[in-house]
Amino acid sequence: MSIWHSEVSLDAINESSIDSASGHVGIEFIECGDDYIVARMPVDHRTRQSMGILNGGASCLLAETVGSHAAALCLDLEKVHCVGLDITANHIRSVSEGYVYGTGRPIHLGRSTHVWEIIIRDDQERLVCVSRLTMMVKGH
Repeated sequence: MSIWHSEVSLDAINESSIDSASGHVGIEFIECGDDYIVARMPVDHRTRQSMGILNGGASCLLAETVGSHAAALCLDLEKVHCVGLDITANHIRSVSEGYVYGTGRPIHLGRSTHVWEIIIRDDQERLVCVSRLTMMVKGH
């Protein structure tokens, strides 16, 4: 059974993000299942820090992008919207090239809060970062 409020269009999500922070660093949604969503982000000049490895803030941007879109997809946006309340990230492995992939799954889907776990892996599926995002659900 799907957790999504309506049918998910990855093309529509990607198109809506073109002029946002996530669009500027090349984040692209690539997969959606009944209870998860995946986006990828290039590790390049836009997302690396001065030492040549993925910036931890870029990992947080990927995690928040995945979790925020996922939370919104679970809601009737005619009645409510959601905003980020808290994010944590544990950076496990450095990455200097290729892509990283963030997979978001819900831990809690409540009326007033959502909690999402976003696991970020590299091209070889090695763990890069574990993030937890709490979203607040608000009425209009």
